[in-house]
Amino acid sequence: MEKSVSANEIKFVKSLSQKKFRDETGLFVVEGEKMVAEALKSGFEVETVYRQEEVGEKTMARISQMVTPPPVIAVVKKPSDIILDDFSTLPLKGLFLALDGMRDPGNLGTVIRTSDWFGLDAVFASPDTVDIFNPKVVQATMGAIFRVRFHYCSIPGLCMETKRRGGSVYGTFLDGEDIYGKDLSTGSDSPSVIIIGNESSGISREVGSLVTERLLLPSYPPDDRGSESLNASVAAALTMAEFRRRSTYEPKG
Repeated sequence: MEKSVSANEIKFVKSLSQKKFRDETGLFVVEGEKMVAEALKSGFEVETVYRQEEVGEKTMARISQMVTPPPVIAVVKKPSDIILDDFSTLPLKGLFLALDGMRDPGNLGTVIRTSDWFGLDAVFASPDTVDIFNPKVVQATMGAIFRVRFHYCSIPGLCMETKRRGGSVYGTFLDGEDIYGKDLSTGSDSPSVIIIGNESSGISREVGSLVTERLLLPSYPPDDRGSESLNASVAAALTMAEFRRRSTYEPKG
């Protein structure tokens, strides 16, 4: 016998596709077996789980944001520390990514997934960056949203605190120095922050003025650049990869 789900409950779950209601309730939706499994084994609080075998295919189709409804959907509570106002908790060392106005959900999801792969210590984002709990972002992370430490904060504030602690702030620019010939601080002794800018306008002027090292991901051949610039998530991936290539791996335990 199928478990009954009221019309109001269906309407409520569907409403979480909108940022307004995610902000009001502090909840977001996760879809698919792998994603829900990741949520259940994480430190996130899972409010409700809907399984197709229990509620029926028609109900799942009404709840789901996907073209083909998945076998399982979960409503999950946002972490309480998603907005960071106090930088005193910033670690004394580590490699961090900061997103300055990233707007595309697919890009943000890919960046979170890539940050998970390269083991960044945290990802920070400006308040005008796309909502990490947007359904398209959540799906694009492929579960990394439950493993990567993520905060919205003032990026200028983060940069100033990093510099105050003797750390380095790196940014990618078309007029920067070739990343492959630069000495890079990988965060082993002090905090290092990599800034990735907006997809169309790059790093903002305010944040750019706080960057200590301007980096260039060179095209090939260097004197004959075809495309105007790299996709933001690709630039982030290449930059993270180079920093990690320079890192010394220290196994835990």
